[in-house]
Amino acid sequence: MKIVFMGTPDFAVPCLKALIDDGNEIVGVFSQPDKPKGRKLTLTPPPVKAAAIENGLQVYQPTTLKDGKALEILKELKPEMIVVAAYGKILPKEIIDFPKYGCINVHASLLPEYRGASPIQTAIIDGRTKTGVTAMYMDVGLDTGDMLMKTEVEIGADETADELHDRLSEAGASLIVRVVHSAAEGTLVRETQDDTKSSYAKMLTKDMSVIDFRESAQNVHNRIRGLNSWPGATAQLNGKKVKLHRTVVSEKNGEPGQVLSLSPLLVACGKGSIEITEIQPEGKRKMTAQEFVNGLHESDPQNLKFS
Repeated sequence: MKIVFMGTPDFAVPCLKALIDDGNEIVGVFSQPDKPKGRKLTLTPPPVKAAAIENGLQVYQPTTLKDGKALEILKELKPEMIVVAAYGKILPKEIIDFPKYGCINVHASLLPEYRGASPIQTAIIDGRTKTGVTAMYMDVGLDTGDMLMKTEVEIGADETADELHDRLSEAGASLIVRVVHSAAEGTLVRETQDDTKSSYAKMLTKDMSVIDFRESAQNVHNRIRGLNSWPGATAQLNGKKVKLHRTVVSEKNGEPGQVLSLSPLLVACGKGSIEITEIQPEGKRKMTAQEFVNGLHESDPQNLKFS
């Protein structure tokens, strides 16, 4: 199959590599423009561009798809299919309608649930125990096109968004290969999404980071792992900012935010408590809870409170 691939972050890389390994002809790769990163603001290519260059593929990085130039490139490349995975740009109708086998998007949820920008993180924050990947025909709506294939993935009780992200990206890679084969064989079956069952996963922002210990321990735990690693979960410990990386749910109760013990580092919530296992004081590295406690000058947990 002659394919144009459109993607930008790490999530999309396994899909691109799987299509290459499957023997498809990747006639071009579209990715977001390079961005400055790090303290020195070094201009850095996105992961998909780096993977494409490693495999000797032609890369295009238009700042917009709406001026007709991208369509002209596609007319020269003549792809039979466009595969999109976390590209980060809205495709205009003339591009969606261009290839023979359509534009197919790899989305990290079991649509129609969790349309939008943060399906992986939101599923964890909501306490879901199952999610997956959906391959769908693109249309002009936001993740509203007809579904083609799905694969389900169980969510671990303590799994973070970063960990689930990596597993879903591999699941998406396997799925898109199956879809391409089915398209070539003419056996793809379209399923219209039921809009009444849809939900939306909005873009994550830094103001979502603050943890409210008045919520149940399970909700606090879900939020901490759902926000790992960005934007991260934050709290104040006796007025000093800390970032919470990993936790485990406990049944012990107490006043919300109160430190119930130092070994393990147990913090009361509205119902139950959380055991913090990885924490990061402001301006310092991430460390185990035991390392953090060893550095405290306070030995009485009753004098410590999270807020």
